Amino acid sequence: MKYRRLGASDLHVSDISLGSWLTYGVGVEAEAARACLDRAFAVGINFIDTANAYGRGAAESFLGEALRGRARDSYILATKLFFPMSATDRGLSAAQIEKQLDASLRRLNTDYVDLYQCHRYDDDTPLAETMQALTRAVAGGKTRYIGFSEWPADKIRAAIDMAGVAKFVSSQPQYSLLWREPERAVIPLSAANGISQIVWSPLGQGVLTGKYSPDAPPPAGSRASSEEMGGWMDRLLTRPVLAAVQRLQPLAAEAGLSLAQFSLAWVLREPNVASAITGASRPEQVSENAAASDAIVDPALFAEAERIVGEALRR
Repeated sequence: MKYRRLGASDLHVSDISLGSWLTYGVGVEAEAARACLDRAFAVGINFIDTANAYGRGAAESFLGEALRGRARDSYILATKLFFPMSATDRGLSAAQIEKQLDASLRRLNTDYVDLYQCHRYDDDTPLAETMQALTRAVAGGKTRYIGFSEWPADKIRAAIDMAGVAKFVSSQPQYSLLWREPERAVIPLSAANGISQIVWSPLGQGVLTGKYSPDAPPPAGSRASSEEMGGWMDRLLTRPVLAAVQRLQPLAAEAGLSLAQFSLAWVLREPNVASAITGASRPEQVSENAAASDAIVDPALFAEAERIVGEALRR
């Protein structure tokens, strides 16, 4: 496992990390989830990402129990806030940041998190209020660093330019061979200002594993077949895209990798990416994903993959 510095912080995170959306505390039984967590540590993953909204606290509660007994300085823990936790609790107001951070710390059984992230931008709260509250959280030792997820470039710039507040060290965008939007503005702006990317959905919600066929319905039990995902994956499940993904299989094989490993290695080719967040319901998935960390791939194979996918997305 390789490690990368997270922005301007002193944190060095594994370039493959373990996420908990739709999995731990929610969709995966506790025994299997613990086995995945144990395997993650065994293969060198030191970065665990979660959020208060995952299972309305269930993912954090699972991790709080599962991590009990491990030396706190042996792993890097990140969580987030923004999405509703009740009919009245949501957003990035000063009151919510204080309330939700304290609640997350209780569920996680820790005195601090290493990274506290704004899960989305809050148009209903002045940015200055949010940044000042996050600064107090850092000063109070409840979080070491702060980050954001899916913020527009103009809001990122406004936060960067704000004086007298804690500075963001991480951005958490969706990024994969199937979704390269962060390359337009977010990655260049971040790279110039000490902010690294922590990428979610680097496998396109599993599409880039090759498990979805253009000629068959999604497998039972897959994310694409779940009601919870609704129409969220529709743009990834078109016939041209699925056919293009199948054409990536020989490229991955030429590199000596599974398609998942090839797709993760593509994400990690970007210097501003500090870590790719992966989910897993089985320990074997953790091991497979982790093996992408030290993959060496001919850039010509990546270029051909980009061409194939690009043509499919333009249809």
